[in-house]
Amino acid sequence: MDIINKDIQAYVERHTTEEPPLLQRINRDTHANVLMPRMLSGHFQGRLLSMISHMIRPRTILEIGTYTGYSALCLVEGLQPGGKLITIDINEELFDRVSASFVEAGVQDRIDYRIGDAAAIIPTLNERYDLVFIDADKENYTRYFELVIDHVNLNGYILADNVLWSGKVLNTTLDKDTRAIVDFNAMVNNSPRVENVLLPIRDGIMLMRKVK
Repeated sequence: MDIINKDIQAYVERHTTEEPPLLQRINRDTHANVLMPRMLSGHFQGRLLSMISHMIRPRTILEIGTYTGYSALCLVEGLQPGGKLITIDINEELFDRVSASFVEAGVQDRIDYRIGDAAAIIPTLNERYDLVFIDADKENYTRYFELVIDHVNLNGYILADNVLWSGKVLNTTLDKDTRAIVDFNAMVNNSPRVENVLLPIRDGIMLMRKVK
């Protein structure tokens, strides 16, 4: 299901700042050579992530789900001087490809790229986060929220991608991943610890601000 009319989507992208050349190449290369290219944030969402990062000016970002590095490169654009982004992914096969992109962008010293199980790695990190981006396995979205919320600074932000799940959140019969997303959205909406807005952008982004 396309959440946004394709003509409207094309108009939106034509009226959004273009991707930097490196991100354009990563976009093309991912679609040509990597499985499940729909997982890539892409032009419009990537510029939104960059804009949010610039607005927040985070000192420390945690990204759960690196994929081909596109979203990490968007988020790192708004880091404060001396800031860092920690990004975690389970897929070691993409490590060399993604690391090369970080080097080409000149941000390898600002990105701590880790391969492994995010649920195991996150508790080992001794950090406070201004911004967290969750874009990994949907079954664990609630678990990731619970792992990070105590480490997000007051008035810090959490973003969760794919929370409309191609519109399947409206189905009466839910598969495992869709049920996990529906439960996550309900949990966030009822949590006293965050204020939240569900943005109908691309596949849905849940925007949360920590208030407690």
